[in-house]
Amino acid sequence: MLGEGGFGKVFKGWVDPKTYAASKVGVGIPVAVKKSSPDSEQGLKEWQAEVKFLGKFSHPNLVKLFGYCWEDKQFLLVYEYMQKGSLESHLFRKKGGEPLSWDTRIKIAIGAAKGLVFLHNTEKSVIYRDFKASNVLLDGDFNAKLSDFGLAKFGPVDSNSHVTTDIVGMYGYAAPEYMSTGHLYVKSDVYGFGVVLLEIITGMRVLDSSRQPHQYNLVKWTKPLLPNKNKLRNLMDPRLEHGYPFQAASQVAELIIRCLNPQCKLRPDMEQVLGKVEKISKMEMTPKDLKAQTKHLKDEERRLRKRSSTLPTNHGGIGHTGGGHSQHEYQSY
Repeated sequence: MLGEGGFGKVFKGWVDPKTYAASKVGVGIPVAVKKSSPDSEQGLKEWQAEVKFLGKFSHPNLVKLFGYCWEDKQFLLVYEYMQKGSLESHLFRKKGGEPLSWDTRIKIAIGAAKGLVFLHNTEKSVIYRDFKASNVLLDGDFNAKLSDFGLAKFGPVDSNSHVTTDIVGMYGYAAPEYMSTGHLYVKSDVYGFGVVLLEIITGMRVLDSSRQPHQYNLVKWTKPLLPNKNKLRNLMDPRLEHGYPFQAASQVAELIIRCLNPQCKLRPDMEQVLGKVEKISKMEMTPKDLKAQTKHLKDEERRLRKRSSTLPTNHGGIGHTGGGHSQHEYQSY
């Protein structure tokens, strides 16, 4: 089993590459099979939405739907298998695994933005409504693809600026106008993108009860701090080890602030967001950035040497050492 959610469980399987018929384990191409909970009314609605949207649209930055099945109250969806899992699993893993580099994080942001641009510019614009780190899946080369279209809605038609719908989705990622009124705009997705971009650069979850009470909501806590360069440095994911162009990080912070504008109409559209992130991706580290990175690595090396020199010597017994993280480190793992 690959995972489990509100819809049901997700399993790994294999199919024949030509016929898509089921094959033996390890033979053919791997797929992810989502199986709904048979008694879930919401599961049926989301299954229908997935078939409607992924069955109709195809794009390099949307997860490919190979097929679906509805039989004996069992609702199945068969997708391409994404080798690297979700963005969420890489940003917030407790320990182990290589942290995502700056370039990889920006690459993922670009891919996800391309997926949203495509959806927003279809003949009848599609509002994704559930943009969050767990729904951004990664292939073997860390190309990002949007998954889980169970909450997607067709956008407004004629002279309407929004659609009205039940309030569902993930608190923290959902735009304020949607949470307060149920009005859903194309730019409501832009707010969610801004939240995920904030998670990408800080390595922290949007909501985390293990942080101090005033830091529980990442957006409310950090948004006033992002324009301050010194405070921005302290908010950056420590696992990046200063390995990024700080000017690029500053521009990402500026973009996040624009995406998180409480007034929907003042947010940029996703085409503008994509263009900005693509420009940021071309920025390289300056000599000043490299100097800061070298200093950080030397300081870290000295800290580790000092720590190892203070550890008790094990004379045949069982040695035990305790370790801890700074507040930011604790929040980021």
